[in-house]
Amino acid sequence: MFSWLGKQGGGRERGGGTDVVQTVTGGLRDLYLRKLLPLEEHYRFHEFHSPALEEADFENKPMVLLVGQYSTGKTTFIRYLLEQDFPGMRIGPEPTTDSFIAVMYGETEGNVPGNALVVDPKKPFRKLGRFGNAFLNRFMCSQLPNEVLKSISIIDSPGILSGEKQRISRGYDFCQVLQWFAERVDRIILLFDAHKLDISDEFSEAIKSFRGQDDKIRVVLNKADQVDTQQLMRVYGALMWSLGKVIDTPEVLRVYIGSFWAHPLRNTDNRKLFEAEAQDLFKDIQSLPQKAAVRKLNDLIKRARLAKVHAYIISYLKKEMPSVFGKENKKKELINKLPEIYIQLQREYHISAGDFPEVKKMQEQLENCDFTKFHSLKPKLIETVDNMLANKIASLMNLIRQEESNMPTEMVHGGAFDGTMAGPFGHGYGEGAKEGADEEEWVVAKDKPAYDEIFYTLSPINGKISGISAKKEMVTSKLPNSVLGKIWKLADCDGDGMLDDEEFALAKHLIKIKLDGYELPGTLPSHLVPPSHRKIFQTAE
Repeated sequence: MFSWLGKQGGGRERGGGTDVVQTVTGGLRDLYLRKLLPLEEHYRFHEFHSPALEEADFENKPMVLLVGQYSTGKTTFIRYLLEQDFPGMRIGPEPTTDSFIAVMYGETEGNVPGNALVVDPKKPFRKLGRFGNAFLNRFMCSQLPNEVLKSISIIDSPGILSGEKQRISRGYDFCQVLQWFAERVDRIILLFDAHKLDISDEFSEAIKSFRGQDDKIRVVLNKADQVDTQQLMRVYGALMWSLGKVIDTPEVLRVYIGSFWAHPLRNTDNRKLFEAEAQDLFKDIQSLPQKAAVRKLNDLIKRARLAKVHAYIISYLKKEMPSVFGKENKKKELINKLPEIYIQLQREYHISAGDFPEVKKMQEQLENCDFTKFHSLKPKLIETVDNMLANKIASLMNLIRQEESNMPTEMVHGGAFDGTMAGPFGHGYGEGAKEGADEEEWVVAKDKPAYDEIFYTLSPINGKISGISAKKEMVTSKLPNSVLGKIWKLADCDGDGMLDDEEFALAKHLIKIKLDGYELPGTLPSHLVPPSHRKIFQTAE
């Protein structure tokens, strides 16, 4: 069925969670080399947009890129996740990280300088050599044996400053480097300090360089324990307002609020909020290995759509060029008319405006090109890519779903991630329906005297109240009927359509859990079963 995948996907490893990634990796690599790369090379796609993909681009682990202004806690955030220092780490209130640092797994601790890194075929950084020595002298790989890094790699970026001087003195195109990483990473985390919400010009340009990668972006409002609840509300509002000016999407970005370092909280008022937010962020990062195959597939689709549009643009410019005289004037005219050409191509080939590259950037790149050396449109190359998108990609997506359902879930382990999974400090431990799970006494017993007073006002017959009587009391909670119906089902342990005093107390306890903002359990946990009904449950088991 998937003969087109070839043998490059690798054999099946019995019980291996990496099975699907290996198969899909081979399929993607094969599709790219045979279907998409010829189109890219024919129309010089790599000169205008993105270098050709290599073996390591398909094989690499999921990567997380951290971006933020100086002293927002990027390096500290990495140390918090790993729970250990890494080679080359520097932390301070001043701009300390002046390099891009790829933090990756290695059997021994050490640094690999940028110039050596870009010639290593096993690392996905070979194409960064085009940014020159000014960049490579500020690029390094920090390797260490850490459990977290077995599943993901983390890219630490220099703190972003403000002012024209910083942009010039870097010696390389900072935003172009960020764009290169953005196209290849699985997650982009923008870090903000609760005391430093202003978005400098360079930070604004950096965020704009992530155009087309909006689905990868997450925002972290760090050091939130340094302000009280009222100030935090104002800070959050100001952050959303600032982001709205630079990120041009109708959707609201997901913002995680917390204090991501291993020190006591300065303000504990929002401790529960910080714990819940940290748990959500960890879940998002932990899911990256499982979603890696889908992300690579999605990025290949985006690349194929851009390559097709690029081919239409280049071939149109070639077609409009005169064969003998007036070439230079015609070139200037076509560059100036590029916005109109975009609209014409949209109508002719039924292409979405969002698939076209940025006009201004494209105009600048075309200034240095000889249009007479461009190639005319080759429909066969376009048809090959269309066939890939319509048939091969769909087949590969079905394979991913099929394989994922048959394999264990891959998650990030180690470091800070293990501290949130189990034990009394796991998120939600001992709260809501989990309260009393490790206690011998029935957790409802402490409030049962108050519930009994209500129970006996409902005129029980033979120690039980009817559903009608129970409903009159339960609806006073103002919870919707769908929720009360679930509570009734959980509380009526013997399923006789009536409630005794213990079942009624349980129903009131479940109502309290829901009113406190916790979710109801799908089935009644053993520690919540009323003592007089435990034999029934044990027999049923």
